[in-house]
Amino acid sequence: MLDQYTYIFAIGTFFALLDAFNNGANDVANAWATSVSSRSISYRQAMILGTIFEMVGAITVGARTAETIKNGIIPLDAFKGNAGVQMLAFTCALAGASTWVMWCTRHSAHVSSTYSLISAVAGVGVATAGARNVQWGWNDGKGLGAIFAGLGMAPAIAAGFGATIFMLIKLVVHLRKNPVPWAVFTSPFFFLIAGTVCTLSVVYKGSPKLGLNKKPPGYVAGVTMGTGAGVCALACLFFVPYVYAKVIKRDQSVRWFHVFKGPMLFFRQFQEGEVASVPNYAVVQEENLDEENKYHSGESAKSIDDNEVKQATVHEKSLAVAEGQQLTYKEQVAAGQAKLNARLLKKRGPMGWAMRTLRDNPMGAGEIYEFKNMKIMAKRLPAYIVCGALYGLHYDIHAAQTGIAGTPEGARMERVYSHAKKYPNEVEHTYSFVQILTACTASFAHGANDIGNSVGPWAVIYGAWKSGAAVKKNAEVDVWQLAVLSATISLGLITYGYNIMKVMGNKITYHSPSRGCSMEMGAAITVLVFSQFKLPVSTSMCITGATVGVGLCNGTYKAVNWQRVGLLVFSWIMTIPVAGTIAGVLMGIVLNAPHFT
Repeated sequence: MLDQYTYIFAIGTFFALLDAFNNGANDVANAWATSVSSRSISYRQAMILGTIFEMVGAITVGARTAETIKNGIIPLDAFKGNAGVQMLAFTCALAGASTWVMWCTRHSAHVSSTYSLISAVAGVGVATAGARNVQWGWNDGKGLGAIFAGLGMAPAIAAGFGATIFMLIKLVVHLRKNPVPWAVFTSPFFFLIAGTVCTLSVVYKGSPKLGLNKKPPGYVAGVTMGTGAGVCALACLFFVPYVYAKVIKRDQSVRWFHVFKGPMLFFRQFQEGEVASVPNYAVVQEENLDEENKYHSGESAKSIDDNEVKQATVHEKSLAVAEGQQLTYKEQVAAGQAKLNARLLKKRGPMGWAMRTLRDNPMGAGEIYEFKNMKIMAKRLPAYIVCGALYGLHYDIHAAQTGIAGTPEGARMERVYSHAKKYPNEVEHTYSFVQILTACTASFAHGANDIGNSVGPWAVIYGAWKSGAAVKKNAEVDVWQLAVLSATISLGLITYGYNIMKVMGNKITYHSPSRGCSMEMGAAITVLVFSQFKLPVSTSMCITGATVGVGLCNGTYKAVNWQRVGLLVFSWIMTIPVAGTIAGVLMGIVLNAPHFT
């Protein structure tokens, strides 16, 4: 027969996994929104690279930040050696934090999973040991005072780092009369920065098991700068010749595998004629506007048929009136959703099958327990699962970010974009490669820092269940725990991350690859600085601060959507009392409920 400890461990494990899932769907999606918004990388490519670097960062350097949440807020003597109370406290903390973040993610409200968990831990601390025993002060950098200081410091510091990097790019490249050669030949320097920061996070902050953080400063500096210089050298030998051939010489015959030819590409002969093209990095793709005007929005959203959908663009961003009566906002959103669904119905593979199954098997009249409805539900359930897993990979992120034309949101985003200068696609194309590296660095930093949100409480629950006694201060976090939760974070990013990504990125300011890599590097540096001092910090707050900082580099405050920034700040502030109250009330009810001994 299972004892009460096993029951609590099972429930705690469930909420730890749910918290990690929400972390991926909320915080990680926000971190990758910059890359997707800049069109440097597709959503699917972001999912693959995000999964790899989140797991590597979490497993190799994620153990240290777990100690702050685990031991720095509630003193271990508050549990008086009672393993059951300790397990219950952190289970309720995970339940409160994950419930709040899940609700916010469902409604596309971006909040910090880091501060949700910290607030929840403080709430159960009050319910368990009283307000006096919660570490409200600095507590050698581990108390709530030190942690919540990051609420104001982290975005500001990230804004400074992001703005500094972008202004460097702007002065060195964008303001030149002929910026393309400058962009190509200075790109190794930015690979140097990205490689150095990523190496620094592994060596200097390193995993305790590796012991790299105990090496002499000279060793740390040598390895860090040596690796960064190596990345820079590889960029000079292979990346620069490849981009030179494609962007400056406009060699349309060059392919990605030609990068391995290195300097020989400088002397590569190619046939004159059609020149190589680079992607269009504009947020609003002008070539689609004519197609969008084919859609007559004066008709009801429900009247859209397949023939009309074929004539309309795949983007939802503009459903403006051609002539006649204009749709309401809800009708415009419904029309855009109908267009997306109609396109998915025609796809081959699992997603198309699932959408067609749901279309061809509608629920009948009566309650769900009617026998005919039970048979229909048996057919629909597998389709629901497939849609839930794959829908985000087919969602039009860019259309959702730019807003719907004819609505206040669409007009506001048009005004914001008008204050940001658009740089040549050839220049932005160069930085799209740099942004991939910076995005991976940011994802690595997130995995190293935010894995502590879920693994800290879960390590306490697992340790108390395994030993039958309250966990000691220096309890070790197992690598398998980091691996399981980092995989769950990646699952949340892949399946549900689009729900946050569609309201981030270009919703704050205009994005482009050169801007995006500056934002990501500014956020990554800030996260690593805070992690070095064992302070959990919200990656979302850092990338938001860096985004605002880069947006202000356009030369006017009008280039930033302050309404969205205000909503973000409001959601961050509300997270503290709401998550803390949910977890504290839950702990108080369970702890004081009548029970048999």
